[in-house]
Amino acid sequence: MLWEGDCVHSHVFLAPFVVLEDFMYGLVDCNNFFVSCERVVDPSLEGKAVAVLSNNDGCCVSRSNEFKALGIAMGTPYFQLKDREASGELIFRSSNYELYGDISRRIISILRDEAHDVEQYSIDEAFIVPPKCNSEVELEEYAKRLRAKILKWTGIPCGIGFAQTKTLAKIANHIGKKLPSGVFVMPVDATSILSTLPVEEVWGIGRRMGERLRMHGVKTALEFRNLKDSYIRSIGSVVTLRTAMELRGIEAVVDKDYDADPDSVSCSRSFGTYVTTLEGLSESIANFASQAAEKMRRHKMVAEGCNIYAQFGAATDSRWVERTVVFNDPTNATNEMLKSISKVVGALYIEGVKYRKSGVVFFGLSKEGALRQMDLFDAPKEDSGRAKKLYKAIDSLNMFYGRGKVFSAREGMKREWKMKRSLLSKRATTSWDELLVVK
Repeated sequence: MLWEGDCVHSHVFLAPFVVLEDFMYGLVDCNNFFVSCERVVDPSLEGKAVAVLSNNDGCCVSRSNEFKALGIAMGTPYFQLKDREASGELIFRSSNYELYGDISRRIISILRDEAHDVEQYSIDEAFIVPPKCNSEVELEEYAKRLRAKILKWTGIPCGIGFAQTKTLAKIANHIGKKLPSGVFVMPVDATSILSTLPVEEVWGIGRRMGERLRMHGVKTALEFRNLKDSYIRSIGSVVTLRTAMELRGIEAVVDKDYDADPDSVSCSRSFGTYVTTLEGLSESIANFASQAAEKMRRHKMVAEGCNIYAQFGAATDSRWVERTVVFNDPTNATNEMLKSISKVVGALYIEGVKYRKSGVVFFGLSKEGALRQMDLFDAPKEDSGRAKKLYKAIDSLNMFYGRGKVFSAREGMKREWKMKRSLLSKRATTSWDELLVVK
């Protein structure tokens, strides 16, 4: 269906657009996901002001509705709230990524059973293509059943929004979360909704582009949608133009295959305490390299080399040291990688410096067994089958008994630099030793 509208500024017009009436996207977004997961394993947290903290218990990254009602902003540092925790007004938990990841996988499994297609966008969000529904009422009933199933099977509340495009579905989900039903279907003509939505709240715009648009007199999502394409390109990028097209009902956001092989693999963490020794710095990089190597083996990929780095200095004035390591042959065997890394990691160490973070980024990824150009003087490589069998066994053991049960001695034993999680809840769905006990 084609439609034309009137000018909203002297320099803009509302371009004709196509409404995809026969196709709908849904966005399933879990409510306060980290906090909701904590409440699954500890029902006593229901109805209380709870927040989950970032790495090293730094600041608030997920808040319950009760916590939000107190006017405490996202990102508020934990140390500023400790007095209110001591009084019992607030409750905090460290980030329990093992728990969150497992519950997220369970939710995605439910969606794959109930929807025609699922595209996981983040740990707590997924786009779905619902079954064919003959009316808006049928679509709402389907969403209500889906929400009820997720809540019953996992204990996680969520909101669902439907629209002709993913960008509009994001807006519909935001509206749905505020409704008693938790569901909202975007009408074909979304003019009234977009006219009250601040432009910077549109998915794909953000604060900086929002400020730039406001400088040009564009304050709402409707005014942005109605801009001329050439004008949008003059102040933004092709991504900005795609966002405007999505608001017009034209599918323009490219699907991302989240199960596809990665272009690079990395692993990094901020330290729980400052690292001041070469031993501690070497252990951390070895540990992060081992985790990244495990991910590569899952994707059956090998790397040509890696960049290792360390960060020090104040948070507002961070400094970095880094080195590049090239392997003799593309590999995903942890021992071969660590042998090469150990030769250069000492170059990162500076006497008297307090390191805050380290990491590893692997590059030159390709599939195992892929043909490659060899050097004229390359000696025939010995059979790598032993290493492949070794790490297949190690990865299986760590999957069965828990990550890190089998590891390289280079990763250290005490790991005093490890990320601080002093308020960690039980890994009640992934650890035999921490299963919930019903009394």
